Amino acid sequence: MAQITGGKAVVAALEAEGVRDVFGLIGSAGMEIFDALHDSKRIRFIGVRDERTGVHMADGYARASGGAGVFLAGQNGPGATNLVTGLAQAHAAYSPVVALAGSLSSAHVYRDAFQEVDQQALFKPITKKTWTVTQARRIPEMVREAFSTALAPRRGPVALNLPRDLLAETFEAEDIPPPQSYRASAPAEGDAELVRQAARLLAGAKRPLIIAGGGVKNGRTHAQALALAARLGAPVAMSPGHGDAISNDDPLCAGQVGPRGNRVASALAKDADVILALGTRLGFNTTFYTYDNLNRAAKIIQVDQEPTAVGRFFPIALGIVGDAGRIASQLADALAGHEISGEVREYLARFGDERKALAAERDAAGRARSDPIQPGALYHALRGAVPADAIFTMDAGTLCLQATDQMPYREPPSLFTPLDFGLVGFSYAAGLGVKLACPGRTVVSLMGDGGFGMTVSEIGTAVANKINTVCIVMNNGCWGAEKAYQRDFFGARYIGADVPNPPYDKLAELYGAAGFRVDKAAQLDSVLRAALACGKPAIVDVQVDPAALYSFRRDSFKHRDPKAK
Repeated sequence: MAQITGGKAVVAALEAEGVRDVFGLIGSAGMEIFDALHDSKRIRFIGVRDERTGVHMADGYARASGGAGVFLAGQNGPGATNLVTGLAQAHAAYSPVVALAGSLSSAHVYRDAFQEVDQQALFKPITKKTWTVTQARRIPEMVREAFSTALAPRRGPVALNLPRDLLAETFEAEDIPPPQSYRASAPAEGDAELVRQAARLLAGAKRPLIIAGGGVKNGRTHAQALALAARLGAPVAMSPGHGDAISNDDPLCAGQVGPRGNRVASALAKDADVILALGTRLGFNTTFYTYDNLNRAAKIIQVDQEPTAVGRFFPIALGIVGDAGRIASQLADALAGHEISGEVREYLARFGDERKALAAERDAAGRARSDPIQPGALYHALRGAVPADAIFTMDAGTLCLQATDQMPYREPPSLFTPLDFGLVGFSYAAGLGVKLACPGRTVVSLMGDGGFGMTVSEIGTAVANKINTVCIVMNNGCWGAEKAYQRDFFGARYIGADVPNPPYDKLAELYGAAGFRVDKAAQLDSVLRAALACGKPAIVDVQVDPAALYSFRRDSFKHRDPKAK
């Protein structure tokens, strides 16, 4: 029987899982793996500049592809600690990232060795599972388990530590076992009696509303959700960060709901008498855990694949555990023959009028191309410039939060954000991963200047690997969200808020990318179209009005808000 090293066993196991792309940063602890990747005909290696941003690439890749994203940290110690922010982000987003981390030699553990850190303890709170290989011949088994765990409901990141001595060890090769059957598992149906009860509640609603979340988006079940909405005559609002759960072109689409959503969707949630929470936890970004954004008297039907999420934050009339898309289909079947009442039709007509009024208001604001450049003008220009297949990635921060509900998400999935981790420095790197997962689609990454400054080195990764995304840096020269809080609640006593930046368009050119700059609103349309058509990794530095700030988290500063007294 042929001999194989632990490093070659890792690569063979990745190939058995059907992995096409691996993101990573080389280091001495993982050299056996990288050497084996050199010979692989099936896997493309994407060398990154920083482990954190590399995990964001794997995160974006996983969410866009529907499979796992793989990151390989070649160095133990600092290479592993740099993974923490990326894994915490993936954990908050339920993103199936498989992190393979080179680790200290087994004989050196607990000896204060060079670059020693307890990687097991480090990753445990921010992954679904963290473990360390103890025998070289078990590497294929452990890699298979890593994928199985990451992709099993509820999805999330895992970290597998690979001691360098085991990667170098040679042993007799055995057939690498095939991937687990998790890929072919059938979606879980909801309890039939509970589905019938839920259908009766929905049929009797006068103002029905569906709030669609990650369970609809990640399951790619927008068609099932819309079929149910059409049968009920129910608008569909979406939880923040999942504004692409259904196509925004559908007349039933209300956009994102809650304190970070738009006024039309939020008004629906405050007025609805029956709310179907379809694949959403009704969590922080959707509700701030208050009835300020939900009708207290509404009957809530909650559907989620995770039992602990059902009824966790709000009392519910009915809870159904299972796959959001499958249960949407069951409900639609149970409502066969349902006639939409005149009262519901009037409710839908009012919603349609309000939706059109909001769109017209946004377009009017965007057409006012005054200087300095207002965010609404940029968003309007983007809506007119991007193709129908465009995918957007975004950071946290005031400008991205303003943008999230204003972009056109026509072909789900089309939006990838930090979600509950609220991270800046995510968008550009995530967009590179998304583009590799969806090479035929246009990918636009929106960032503030502060977040982009954290991740500019990955322009080199984009250029080296010909990953042609368009990154729009909304450059207002400050940490916008925090400066808004200092302005609104701390008497404009600014400290640490301003960020001096280099010309990012020139920096892009130094890396070999295409650089563009917008100083005047009148330049927006032509520059954006040129960036989208340039056929290279593109960075667009847009000089946005530094006064165009908004305090999203006013609830956190009620104690300092004179308007609340």
